Amino acid sequence: MNEKELLERYASGEKNFENVDLRGADLSGATLLFVNLSGANLSDARLSGANLTGARLRGAKLIGADLTCTSLVSANVIEVDLRGANLGGANLSGAKLRKANLGGAHLIGANFRSANLNGASLERANMKGARLKGANLNDADLEGADLEGANLIGAEIDGTKFTQVNLARTIMPDGKLGTPVAT
Repeated sequence: MNEKELLERYASGEKNFENVDLRGADLSGATLLFVNLSGANLSDARLSGANLTGARLRGAKLIGADLTCTSLVSANVIEVDLRGANLGGANLSGAKLRKANLGGAHLIGANFRSANLNGASLERANMKGARLKGANLNDADLEGADLEGANLIGAEIDGTKFTQVNLARTIMPDGKLGTPVAT
């Protein structure tokens, strides 16, 4: 299946596209509300500015995908592989990202308000200015991540791994400023 066929089928009312192979597809600016892309391979796909509100992506591969300014509000992104993906400015508020792999991802200015990142891997992720207000980061791995200027007010961080994390100007869950590098 290619992107043109997916968009045509979606426009005719179909929403279930489980396990499709759309590697390198260009879906920039597409509106795919509540689409089911569970298990799909969207590695290196271009989804910048797309609206995937309420989408189901459980177990999908989006390695190196461009998701800049994409809306993933209330999306199911559980166990998704987003290593090296660009989610700069993306809106993931209320999204379920349990056990997602965001290692090395570009998350500058992304909105994770009230998102569930329980057990997620965020190793070496660039999260400068990310909004994590009220997010669940319990048992997440943030080793080597850059959270400079991020907002973690009200976030849950029980068991979160903060080894070698840049917390300069980061607002911690208790409202206090973090330290430049925590070990």
